[in-house]
Formats: sequence, C-alpha cells, structure tokens
Amino acid sequence: MREIKIELDKLVPVVAYPHLPENTHPAAEGRDIKIDQVVVGSCTNGRLEDLAQAAEVLKGRKVHPSVRCIIIPATQEIYKEAVKLGYIDTFIDAGAAVSTPTCGPCLGGYMGILAAGERAVSTTNRNFRGRMGHVDSEVYLASPYTAAASAVTGYITSPEEVMK
Repeated sequence: MREIKIELDKLVPVVAYPHLPENTHPAAEGRDIKIDQVVVGSCTNGRLEDLAQAAEVLKGRKVHPSVRCIIIPATQEIYKEAVKLGYIDTFIDAGAAVSTPTCGPCLGGYMGILAAGERAVSTTNRNFRGRMGHVDSEVYLASPYTAAASAVTGYITSPEEVMK
C-alpha cells in the first residue's frame, strides 16, 4: 500500500480554457481575459450547493455592467428551495437573470447564445468549439465561486480576489 499526501492549502481554483474540459489553468492566470457572459447552473451544475456558492459571492455585489449573468437552477425543487433561502433575491439584486430550469445556453439552444468573439465563463460541463453558440466564441469552465467572481469583475477572476 502507498500513501498519497495532498496539501490542500496549496490547491488553487482552476478554469478549463477553450476548447477542451481538460485544458486547465489556474483561475488567477485569466485576470486579463475579458468576458461577456457568465452562466451558473443548468442540469449539471445547478444544484442547491452551486447556487449557494454563487449567492455567497454575489451577495451585496453587482454584476459588471458589460456582463450578462444567467442563473439556471437544475430542477423546480431546487428553484423553490433557492427562493426560500433568499438566493434568487440575491441574484436579482446583483443584476443577474434567473431562468426556470432548462438546457438553454449549455447546448447552444437559446438564451445566452454567444456571438462571434464573445467569451463566457460557465459552470456547465462542456466547452467544445461552438457548444454555446458561434464557432468563434470561447467558453471557459469554472466553479460557481469563480464564475460569480468573474461576473462581478468582467474578467476571469479567482474568487478570493472578490471575497477579500
């Protein structure tokens, strides 16, 4: 048997750069990458704990004026619980748009479709070329903490930069 030691205090938030989920870099390296949109949720990362993390970052803050921020709870039950816990009010107060549960932007279907040259930070699970819109758009995958922090600054942002 072998022992593996992981120093958790050395881990940093990461972002998957286009166009593969495994193309990861520390979130702090993206501080110069301007974004147009943030998507938190959908079926894969719209759990209550995901919404709680985004709400923690957005509480008392505003979405950057140049960023569209879309929140999508995974199910109606999660949506209802998020309402009860005040998360939906937090998102609306921050300037985000809250959707009913749907697969819209994640698969390039509707609502939040990226135009040529646009960039999004998303908590969804895929960032292949053209996945969320135009083939010349870029999708960066991140945690709800990183996505919400990026919505506030307008750039890819590590959450500790916003939550100081």
